[in-house]
Formats: sequence, C-alpha cells, structure tokens
Amino acid sequence: MSNEVLGLVALVVLFTVIFVGYPIAFTLGAVALATGFIALGPVIFDLAVLQTFSVMKDTVLAAIPFFLFMGFLLEQSGIMERLFNGIQQLLAGLNGSLYLAVLITATIFAAATGIVGSSVTLLGVMAGPSMIKSGYDPKMSAGAITAGGTLGILIPPSVMLIVMGPVVGVPATDLFAAAVLPGLLLSAIFIAWTLFRCWRNPALGPALPLEMRPQSLGPVIRDLVIGVMPVIVVILSTLGVILAGIATPTDAGAVGCAATFLLTVGARRLSWAKLRSAVYATLEISSMILLLVTASNLFGSVFSRLGSAELLAQALLSLSLPPMLMLIVILTLIFVLGWPLEWVPIVLIVVPIVLPIVQAADIDLIWFCTLVAVTLQTAWLSPPVALSAYFLKGVVPQWEMRDIYAGMVQFMLLQLVGVGLLLIFPKLATWLPSVN
Repeated sequence: MSNEVLGLVALVVLFTVIFVGYPIAFTLGAVALATGFIALGPVIFDLAVLQTFSVMKDTVLAAIPFFLFMGFLLEQSGIMERLFNGIQQLLAGLNGSLYLAVLITATIFAAATGIVGSSVTLLGVMAGPSMIKSGYDPKMSAGAITAGGTLGILIPPSVMLIVMGPVVGVPATDLFAAAVLPGLLLSAIFIAWTLFRCWRNPALGPALPLEMRPQSLGPVIRDLVIGVMPVIVVILSTLGVILAGIATPTDAGAVGCAATFLLTVGARRLSWAKLRSAVYATLEISSMILLLVTASNLFGSVFSRLGSAELLAQALLSLSLPPMLMLIVILTLIFVLGWPLEWVPIVLIVVPIVLPIVQAADIDLIWFCTLVAVTLQTAWLSPPVALSAYFLKGVVPQWEMRDIYAGMVQFMLLQLVGVGLLLIFPKLATWLPSVN
C-alpha cells in the first residue's frame, strides 16, 4: 500500500471511529501516531513534540480563553436579562415581539461573546417562560432561540474564527471583519422571517397580554440603558479595537475580560462561586479546544507528508469544474458533515484537506472562510447532533424535542438562504476587511 492510500485509509478510519462516538481529540492523536509510525517510523514522535510546541507558542490561540472567560462572566452579570426585558417591554404591543426580543438580544450578545452553548441556555432561561405564558408557537420559539444562539459562532469575537485563522493562514482580524456583515444579514433574515410569519398568522406570536405590558416607559428605558451600555463598552473594548487595528485579538480579549469583570462586579452579581464556575468552565473548554488543535495539527501534518492531501486535491481538480461549482461542492460536503459532526473536526480536518483545491481555483480565502463559517452554523441546528437542541431542552423541558427540531430546521433553511446570498455577493465578506 502506498503512503498516499495509507493516508486515505487513515482518514476513513478516523471518521468511522468519530461517528461511533469516541472522543475526537484522542482519536485524532491515536490515528495520527499509528499511521505516522507505520509510514515514517519513530520520527513521528519527534513530529508530535514539534506540533505540540507550535500550538503552545501560537499567540493567536491565546485569545480563546480570554473570550470564553469574558462570555461566562457576561452570562453571570445579569446584564443580558435587563436588555431582554427592556426590548420585550418596549415591543409588547407588537405581534412576535418576543421573537424580536430574542433575536436582537442574541445578536448583541453574540458581539460580546462567541459561546453558543451559553447563548442558547441564557436565551432559553430568559425567553422560554415568557413565550409559554404568552401562547407562542413552540416550534418558532425554539427555532428563534437556537438560531439566535448560533450567531455567536459567526459574529466576532468568534472562537471558531480564531481557530480557523491559523488553519488557512489568514489573520483572525480579517476573518472577524469579514464575518460582521454576514452575521448581521443572518440576524436580519431571522427577524424578517418571524415578523412575516406572525403577520400572516398572529397566533404564532400574539402581542403580550395587558398584564405583562409595562405601565410606563420609564422602567423600560432604564432597563434598556442598563442592558445596552455595558454591552457596548464590552464590544468597543474588544471588537472595536480589533477592527480598528489598534490591538490583536489576544490583547483585545484581555482588555475585554478586564472590562467585563469590572462591569460584573459593578452589577453586584459576582460571587466567589460564580467566579470559580466561570474559571473552571473556561479552563475546561479552552483545554478541550487546544487539545483538539494540537491533535488535528499532528494528523494534518502526517496526512500531508504522506501525500494524501495532494492526491485528493489533484483528483478533484482533474474534474475541471468551474471555481464556483467547485466551491459549491466543497460547501455541500461541509454542510452534510455538519449534521453528524461539530464544527471542530470539520475546521481542523476537512478544511486543511480542501484548502489546496481552493487555492488552486484562486478562490478568495477570506470569502471562503466566511462561507465555511456560515455553513458550519448548521452544525448547531441540524439533527442528530444539534447540541443547541439539548441546551434548550435542558432549560425549557416543557417543549417536546420534536418541536425543537422542527423549529431548528426551518431556521437552518434560512441560513442556507444566507449562504446563497453570500455566494452571489462576495463583497458581503470581503468589503469590510478591504477597508480595515
């Protein structure tokens, strides 16, 4: 068996074992070491050490724990609850007002943290009881909460974009800038869809009952100011300085952590127990992501050294497909893989494999990465993995899982509309990085 074919066999074994349910990081490392030892001999262990140290010295990846910690602190602060309540009360007389409150709050929260699980959980806790009490449609409600929560994976600061940057060799700052307009576009599509559905059928999202509406606008405005101003401070201290070119994502993440910590302390919602919980959660998720990056780098290095990546690239290029059709084929593959897999193995395994094809087709890498990011949002909304469904079910147990899935699927189709618009109008992704 040639080395190229051995690499392809390793890839098949890898995905098979992942589908069975074995931990991704350990599977990546074990398959990489076994394949490398067969093809390269003991030198594979030296390669593993070098790859591990290269990840440890990557300053861009140091931004991951900063943004995670910032998100967990913001979740504990209670600021987002004030923001949601303010928007809900302000729009109380409008059909579908809770959908709007969820999606607007989710968009703002996404610009302050890139943690999908926290976003979906927090939105479910805040909006679920109100939606049930107001007689909102469970499917639309679940779809709005889960789709809004997934915006955190795209709108900067996105952990996924931080990980994807080094993989494709594009600065994370450029990917952050590229993701802003597509993220806002998806949010606008979600809002337009919910308003249209409620206009056609008010029973899906009736106006709030009179007893749930505010008696005066004073408390509503106060909640909005208290909810919006701190988040604006966080966004400006992180995303603002990154897009302005003042600081790197790592530096901005540190500043954002400090700003969020002070805001949480100022809101008098921070206790030692909550701080300890945020630190432990940050340590756990950061370790998981960085271990995955290390293992995937090792597998990718072995896969490339065996020549398997070049073999796949040449096979696809020999089809002589037009660049746009080639891009659609790659995105379709990523979309299909997003159903059983999370974004991590796709970004760390699949993207490096197709990257030579994208480069040979002269496709703009910033545009490509943004398309991949938008497509990968489906990984959070598509069964059977659909982690968003389990996060939501945990905090709103009254909703049936089949209703949650049904709501998620319709918003997943809306995301495909967003992918189509991004394919037709590449400037949505490339314009802001070009002026940055």
